[in-house]
Amino acid sequence: MKIIEVSPRDGLQNEKTLVSTADKLELIRRAQAAGIRRMEAVSFANPKRVPQMADAEDVLAGASPSYSEFYIGLLLNRRGLDRALASHCREVNYVICATDGFSQRNQAMTTAESLAQWHDVAHAAREAGIRASVTIAASFGCPFEGEVSASRVLNLAEKTLASSPSELALADTIGCGVPTQVTELVTQATAMFPNIRMHFHNTRNTGLANVAAALSAGARSIDSSIAGAGGCPFAPGATGNVATEDVVYMLERMGISTGLDLDALVETGRWLSGVLDRPNQSGVGRAGIFPR
Repeated sequence: MKIIEVSPRDGLQNEKTLVSTADKLELIRRAQAAGIRRMEAVSFANPKRVPQMADAEDVLAGASPSYSEFYIGLLLNRRGLDRALASHCREVNYVICATDGFSQRNQAMTTAESLAQWHDVAHAAREAGIRASVTIAASFGCPFEGEVSASRVLNLAEKTLASSPSELALADTIGCGVPTQVTELVTQATAMFPNIRMHFHNTRNTGLANVAAALSAGARSIDSSIAGAGGCPFAPGATGNVATEDVVYMLERMGISTGLDLDALVETGRWLSGVLDRPNQSGVGRAGIFPR
């Protein structure tokens, strides 16, 4: 099972106190030392709307060049791609929201307008020789429009696949999904496209159950955040991502290798919680690894 670490991006973007570039680089270094090879390191969002990500170019410039192929930059529009290319980012992940209500608040455009920009981004990225993946946000529910049906998400996914993303991610942005929904959506999505990645928030404590359901249904990759840090600035009530330590603990205990150093992840989670001056959201981070 492949783990994509998102704490440098999703884990920090909603924090009110700005995290220094030096601490972001230390987080990236620690994650790499624990065995993480792929991570969403930055977001090329509008700095006025997401101040925490204003130093995206500096973070990429300071991060270890040995891992440059594995840093992902999040995009919300075509302008973001221009910044990513100027920063020599080798992979981008473009976000499309499943509902107009969330899309307007997240990206100041409709879902259809965002989809059109995705096709432009995918073409330009391909011309530049970099990978481009796409995430469908609010795939399980929207804070403004309520329930989001699997058919709606799959219809949107089919349209995004026309531009051949390297990966398709389905995000439970507000942490409202449950395992039966995950099984249904992932099963149908993998029938359309094999390289499915899942992004779960643990807002209502269903995150780990949803990870297990996604794995059983055929998902290949899981996003997670050290210390369970995270949250979307434009989704009211959204809390942290599912914690990397908890995901790795669960998978390893299930006999599924992740190749990650759980002790190092736990220590990094405790360090990050200190940097953020907030409680550690990881159960393993609080209770420790079993057995000892």
